[in-house]
Amino acid sequence: MSSSAGTTLPAPKSRRTKWFAITALAVAAGAFVFIAFGGIGENLVYYWGPKELRAAGRKAVGATIRLGGQVAPGSVKLGDGVSNLEFDVTDGTALVHVVSRGVPPQLFRDRIGVVVEGTMTAQGAFESQRLMVSHDNKYRAPADKNVDMKTLMRSTQGLDDVPAPRPAVAGSSAPSSPQPEPESR
Repeated sequence: MSSSAGTTLPAPKSRRTKWFAITALAVAAGAFVFIAFGGIGENLVYYWGPKELRAAGRKAVGATIRLGGQVAPGSVKLGDGVSNLEFDVTDGTALVHVVSRGVPPQLFRDRIGVVVEGTMTAQGAFESQRLMVSHDNKYRAPADKNVDMKTLMRSTQGLDDVPAPRPAVAGSSAPSSPQPEPESR
């Protein structure tokens, strides 16, 4: 027997596998860096108030921005048609004039919180592509003290004269009231 039969030399295949793994990892890391940092500036949306927007000055022109604040009292001006709207947004310290071409939400009015998404123009107006109204989700009953709550509850569609469900009796397999049989076809 030969002594060379018992020993194994490092195969060139393992060396190729090692270089393949290193190359694959480098390509994956390069792709990750490109995806993460290459186009991120184009996809950023800044959330600013009127004070921050005014402070940004020329840097804000052309950037996609979400502007948050309240509609200034008396500033809402409806243009021709439903979708032409101009108003001012304030945070109590600064004011930004907004021009919106979309249909405003039903809750839109003076002194309501809004978030408008769009861009600042070189002329100093904010052009909005999207208008959202900020509101809480609390239901408030009518302020009229003479409202009968039972009548108000029955006025809700689908709740008129619905019988209360009967409790099931333990050990009873038959329903407590007769149920109509479904028709077979």
